[in-house]
Amino acid sequence: MELKFYNTLTNKKEIFKSLRKGEVKIYGCGPTVYWHQHIGNLFRYIFEDYLIRVLKYNKYKLNHIINITDVGHLTSDEDSGDDKMEIAAQREKKSAKQIAQYYIKIFKQDLKKLNITEPDVWPKATEHIKEQIDLIKILEKKGYTYKTTDGIYFDTSKVKDYGKLGNINIEGLKAGKRINLKEKKNKTDFALWKFSEKPGVRQQEWKSPWGIGFPGWHIECSAMSSKYLGKQFDIHTGGEDHIQIHHTNEIAQSESAFGKKPWVKYWLHSRWLLFKGEKMSKSKGGIFTLSDLEEKGFSPLEYRYLCLTTHYRKQLNFSIEILKTAQTTYQRLKTSTSEIIDDKKINKTYLKEFENAINDDLNISNALQVLWKLLRDKKATGKYQTIKKMDEIFGLDLFKKNKLKIPKEINDLIKQRNKARGQKDWEKSDALRDKITKLGYSISDKKNGIEIKQL
Repeated sequence: MELKFYNTLTNKKEIFKSLRKGEVKIYGCGPTVYWHQHIGNLFRYIFEDYLIRVLKYNKYKLNHIINITDVGHLTSDEDSGDDKMEIAAQREKKSAKQIAQYYIKIFKQDLKKLNITEPDVWPKATEHIKEQIDLIKILEKKGYTYKTTDGIYFDTSKVKDYGKLGNINIEGLKAGKRINLKEKKNKTDFALWKFSEKPGVRQQEWKSPWGIGFPGWHIECSAMSSKYLGKQFDIHTGGEDHIQIHHTNEIAQSESAFGKKPWVKYWLHSRWLLFKGEKMSKSKGGIFTLSDLEEKGFSPLEYRYLCLTTHYRKQLNFSIEILKTAQTTYQRLKTSTSEIIDDKKINKTYLKEFENAINDDLNISNALQVLWKLLRDKKATGKYQTIKKMDEIFGLDLFKKNKLKIPKEINDLIKQRNKARGQKDWEKSDALRDKITKLGYSISDKKNGIEIKQL
């Protein structure tokens, strides 16, 4: 089967060809673990999950890495401000290591709830300081670095194709954005290593050939990806907000150090999750964690279903009302699949249409439409096995039986109905069943009791 991806590096859809036949090396930018990952962050990992599932579906052997940023991510992309991990440690009166451990644990719990496949390795920036220092040494030896009073910087003027990812207008960026250069040679230059202002005050700092300090955010990803995937690999993923700075800087330093062009063959970026028309972010407020949604009565897979209703290169608007619609649709889907009898067949026509959708730049929303079309086709055979195969990509647990949580109000009505039936008051029994139906539940009388389903 021919697999196509939209490559941000070339700004076009391309037929995917891995560097080594049958194998794919893939790196995903992971979380900065100073706080909860909100549902906007998780939207990106759901996209990466069905990318992984599609590659496996196409029989590729994967080496999948997602990093953990637990140092060096400053509050400003201009290499200024405080380290987010240090701020969190002060706020919560814990060590930076404790902060990282706590939020990594919650993040992984959220991934499990969302049926997101974990990577092969979770490298942490703090555990790869040597690799980062070694990479900076290579850049220094090749003449790409310079020293200022606050750190070691990468000289972007020495990279002729700097900004090629996403066709960034570097000249326009330089002219249109006022930046206090301080000792920077160019506005787009970035820190590889930052010096501690007062050595011994920071919780996380290390000795280096240039002085006591900590790594820049961008060098972390280049060092960790190259350790586990080599000096050139197949796919790099991330959110669209990383294109202009973080991923552009990764490319510049990696290609300068390793001499491999392209350093990464395919760059895939997901769009933002929007809330009230703006990117969902902690700084703007009004965000939700997965736990927040659960407290409001939504399951993680209902949120996953919502994320599958759009293409990863399209922004998704979020609201509680939109999620309620997705919740109803997902529950209807679960009910419909639970009624299918397994005839041990595969419907090749529908499966082919499904495969065409997922292999055409991960068109997951179109694939979902194929599923619904199959369900509604009264003449179609092989529904059970075909949908089971489709769910390898969707990850919606369509045939997994969930224990139905029946609200107290419904339970009380069921008790009243059972009492009425025991007294042979059929009129009252029927009236109570109608009331239960209006509240969204069906009740059927069986030989060994009653069966309750959510409508």
